[in-house]
Amino acid sequence: MSVIVVNLGPMAQETEIGLGKKGRMAYSLDDISIVPSRRTRDPHDVDTTWQIDAYEFDMPILGAPMDSVVSPQTAIALGRLGSLGVLDLEGLWTRYEDPEPILRWLAQIPEDQATQYLQRVYAEPIKPELIKQRLHEIREAGVVVAGSLSPQTTQEYLTAVLEAGVDLFMIRGTAVSAEHVSSDHEPLNLKQLIYDLDVPVIVGGASDYTSALHLMRTGAAGVLVGFGGGATSMNSRTIGIDVPMATAISDIAEARRDYMDESGGRYVNIIADGGTGYSGNFVKALAMGADAVMLGAPLARAKEAPGHGIHWGAEARHATLPRGKRTNVGTAGTLEQILVGPSHRADGTQNFVGALRRAMASTGYVDLKSFQKCDVIVRPNA
Repeated sequence: MSVIVVNLGPMAQETEIGLGKKGRMAYSLDDISIVPSRRTRDPHDVDTTWQIDAYEFDMPILGAPMDSVVSPQTAIALGRLGSLGVLDLEGLWTRYEDPEPILRWLAQIPEDQATQYLQRVYAEPIKPELIKQRLHEIREAGVVVAGSLSPQTTQEYLTAVLEAGVDLFMIRGTAVSAEHVSSDHEPLNLKQLIYDLDVPVIVGGASDYTSALHLMRTGAAGVLVGFGGGATSMNSRTIGIDVPMATAISDIAEARRDYMDESGGRYVNIIADGGTGYSGNFVKALAMGADAVMLGAPLARAKEAPGHGIHWGAEARHATLPRGKRTNVGTAGTLEQILVGPSHRADGTQNFVGALRRAMASTGYVDLKSFQKCDVIVRPNA
């Protein structure tokens, strides 16, 4: 039997597409599988804890800053379960005193009206006092407080965020670079911003070695990996951009290794963001080199989710070029069932941590750092 060895990292060989263009082969998480080893362990003996800066969590999971996923209440629930919920500080919770009627209507509105309705309700201005109020609600519950802004709004609302107090701050966009150029406004200086802040900052998304390395050099504590993945994204159809996650994570893990050498040992966390709608892909993202995974659709399926079984992201609400859509993901169980089980379904929608423990045990690795070394194979035409 012949064996094909494929390099998933940045030095992979290019394929000729035509006489005038070449491109690399790239792989999604669906294209790869984890290979079990000859040494196995008991699932209860593995360690799934994850640490970023001074904060340690029982599981390597973040709730994505999407209104269908994280509300102040679900951020608190995720924190109490040992995870981290990141609140979208440009979402409905910072535009309306009570967004619940809007959320209920979004779950019922006909498909052909959903995008226009999203554009309309997100036209309401963001209110700094609501940013402070929502973050205070989370802090009073005694869990780690995390909020997210886009690069375009960070400078405008950062003061309100800092006055409210966050433990972790996220700057999240579809594609974030350390060298944004604009002819009509002063771009965000990421390096200066991160240097001035007293809290760890997570930035992204990045989808290639070079952009991730530049983000690491800004002093970020973590880099989000992803562009165009996920249940709500239409980036490939609308603007032609989509980077498969297995290759993106592998590339950026290599950037992390090189940056550690360059910086004298400074470690930057890699957080997969997109393409992990089921527990198998969540586990594979960690095997490819991610330290943690930001979950959207899986947590939008929770009974407690503010989206009531409907899921959408920031791209879906863009005023002039929406690149996402409202998606019906249904309900799979409670947050606790989805994160830690017990599972009563065999479809990869429940007990994500249990799936991770089983995979780590089957490959013989005792912690997440060592699990990143596990063998994987590429399945052609998967």
